[in-house]
Amino acid sequence: MTDTTAAPALALTDLHASLTDPVLDAMNFLNEVVARFPEALSFAPGRPSEGTFETDDLARHLRSYTDHLEQARGWSKDQVRTHLFQYGRTNGIIHELIARTLANDEQIHVAPESIVVTTGCQEAMLLTLRALFAVPEDTLLVSSPCYVGITGAARLLDIATHPVPEGADGPDPEAFAAAARRLRQEGRRPRALYVVPDFANPSGTSMTLAARERLLRVAAEEDLLILEDDPYGFFVRAGSARPTLKSMDHERRVLHLGSFAKTALPGARVGYVVADQEVVGPGGRRSLLADELSKIKSMTTVNTSAIGQAVIGGLLVECDCRLREANAEAIAYYGTNLATLLGELERHFPEERRRELGLSWNEPTGGFFLVVDVPFVADTKALEDSARTFGVLWTPMSDFYTEGGGEHRLRLSCSALTPDQIVEGVRRLARFIESRAAEATERP
Repeated sequence: MTDTTAAPALALTDLHASLTDPVLDAMNFLNEVVARFPEALSFAPGRPSEGTFETDDLARHLRSYTDHLEQARGWSKDQVRTHLFQYGRTNGIIHELIARTLANDEQIHVAPESIVVTTGCQEAMLLTLRALFAVPEDTLLVSSPCYVGITGAARLLDIATHPVPEGADGPDPEAFAAAARRLRQEGRRPRALYVVPDFANPSGTSMTLAARERLLRVAAEEDLLILEDDPYGFFVRAGSARPTLKSMDHERRVLHLGSFAKTALPGARVGYVVADQEVVGPGGRRSLLADELSKIKSMTTVNTSAIGQAVIGGLLVECDCRLREANAEAIAYYGTNLATLLGELERHFPEERRRELGLSWNEPTGGFFLVVDVPFVADTKALEDSARTFGVLWTPMSDFYTEGGGEHRLRLSCSALTPDQIVEGVRRLARFIESRAAEATERP
């Protein structure tokens, strides 16, 4: 007989404390609210457009990769079969292609052995944080507002974070330096800082060239490592692309976190980390930080899907490891989308009306995101009303502040919509904002 006695419920208080942290609910809530309101136009997700995706491309990319192994590298069919069907190298199997692509696109020149291929950039963050943060006093400096993926990963690993408010041009190097000194005075050890230098999620801000140079000097002066996350750097709307921090890094202070989710296809779930720092062990043994990250990866995901890597590898082979050129159409598309979004906001809210409402927004020169400051609380309750009554979704900015803030701000993403949808979406958003602003005015 089967015992049908119900097992006792688990107490949430007996589980890891991070499970009650709002930051871990942020992504799930947005997915849930999008599913609940499928007819609403959504400025919420930061995912790429599906306009150029074709299922037949997957088979072609896979074939391009296997042809590369057989023809360029001289592998037998048996070797190729084992390469794709078995577990494979923990650090990844397309590291050489990634190294060539980084050299061509970003002027980042590193040995392939310094690259760990990960299951999305999120795993790259987890591996890096786990390796670098050794004691409770170790603290991660983050821009505020900050991408919830890094703060959530830190929370899961019980790593302390310290927010550093960003300015109109993104992370402020002097503010990072001051925060590092203050933390040391408090008996903590600032270990590293996390930045998205180009078109940051969520704010859309970008660092100037001078700020990048100064941030590298601050890292050296304060003995900090820099975790550079750069998924949006390709997507420049106005002006020219700025160099990555890693391409300017002469002291190996920068760990470069990368992903093919925005520049290729998110479904492959392939990211990477460039970890070319030297590690000295007992007896003077030397290794690359990438090799140390590999030890952690072997105990978590074992290795990144060989099939996912092969699809990305084939795509890189097809574009001769020049992914920026291959993204020319996408770069133009996202630039048009962002220009459309900014133009429609201006059309619905000309300067005089903005002043009356106390409404404003920033004007990023690229990427997927911008931030609107509104005269009401832009929380999840307001979001549900926006979706249900006005048929438009957005992201509350308060989710991106680790110590409170952003209650009167919302994030708009223009990447997953067409220009026509953006026009209609802003029309709906304008009705929602006008309605909420009127309610705020009427309250005593």
